[in-house]
Amino acid sequence: MKLGLGSYAFRWSIGIKDRVPTHPMTAFDVLQAASEYGLGVVQYADNMPLDRLSEAEHHRLYEQAQQKGIALELGTQSFHAEEIERYLAIGQRLHARIMRVALDADDAKMPVSDLVDQMRPLLDTARKAGIRIAIENHFNFPSPRMVEVLEVANDDTLGVCLDVANSICAGEWPEETVQLLAPYTINFHLKDYVIIPDEHGVGFTIQGVPLGQGRAPIAWILDQLSHCDPDMSVLLEHWLPYDMAASERQWLDQTVAEAKKVLGGR
Repeated sequence: MKLGLGSYAFRWSIGIKDRVPTHPMTAFDVLQAASEYGLGVVQYADNMPLDRLSEAEHHRLYEQAQQKGIALELGTQSFHAEEIERYLAIGQRLHARIMRVALDADDAKMPVSDLVDQMRPLLDTARKAGIRIAIENHFNFPSPRMVEVLEVANDDTLGVCLDVANSICAGEWPEETVQLLAPYTINFHLKDYVIIPDEHGVGFTIQGVPLGQGRAPIAWILDQLSHCDPDMSVLLEHWLPYDMAASERQWLDQTVAEAKKVLGGR
């Protein structure tokens, strides 16, 4: 598997919603960070929208990635036709082979047949562009519904971007999510988490930790993905709380080191 960075590894350094630093990281900064870590892929997700860059900047980003030996992937949110078409054009400029799409709450409400009908012309466009679309299991889109979408679509251009922990929010433990989605996985987001009981006994909190320090059954998950393309990207992310934003690079240092160790023998 090809180890790389997802742009959500720099959630707070890039900024999101009302939490934007004075000097946010750029797409070129993320690329440089991946190079410094010795990684081979960068995936720009919706927290770093590449449609804000010019066409010339897209070409420059690809050229710099080529010089560093890094493959580029991109991502966006929801299957809105205009946005998908815009990002497929960007993907061609970046010579991307994967576009990750996180289906949102509105997609979850749509009948599967209607959602797939909306996807089909976009899948045709993606196929012609040489780009596969990887839908990510997300908070509001349960994995059984994703399987239904994939089965109804029945198109090799469409697959899964498997996230280790997202579907906990949808009422699934990672083992259930992985068993359902592993057969369709073409892209992989790797993170770790812990469950912390409230000190007063009123529930618990699920919180991110550096890779290898939490509950994610990483070795077991990798075993379930052993059938996948050996060049499939493994994108590192983490759920670092905002009050620890200053530790973002330190967490990522630990996560990259652990990922290299875990994936080294595979």
